[in-house]
Amino acid sequence: MKKELTKAEEQVMQAIWQVEKGFAKDILEALKDPKPAYNTVLTVIRVLVDKGFVKYKTYGKSNEYYPTISKEEYSNQRLQFLKKNYFNNSSRELLSFFVKENNIELSELDEIMKMLKENKK
Repeated sequence: MKKELTKAEEQVMQAIWQVEKGFAKDILEALKDPKPAYNTVLTVIRVLVDKGFVKYKTYGKSNEYYPTISKEEYSNQRLQFLKKNYFNNSSRELLSFFVKENNIELSELDEIMKMLKENKK
């Protein structure tokens, strides 16, 4: 499992997932306002490269960055970490907590069950 992302790293990683492959200016443009300074983005990208979340291809003096892990893979890793460390590795406890904390209606749960059954087919 890759290391956990800090808040700043996660924000930049979200932008990288959005652009899929791009230069620092593209990643900066994909960030939400208020945008950090260009040099700050470059620093965070370097950290993401060091942590193994991002790789790059060099074109002259510019680097084109791309993720080494998908958003779905990272989300799954974080969810598995939460389940293991906060919910006794129990999907039932995790789901129960989520339903209670988010006041999910029974009708919504029915819709979710239908979707899950469709995905199993």
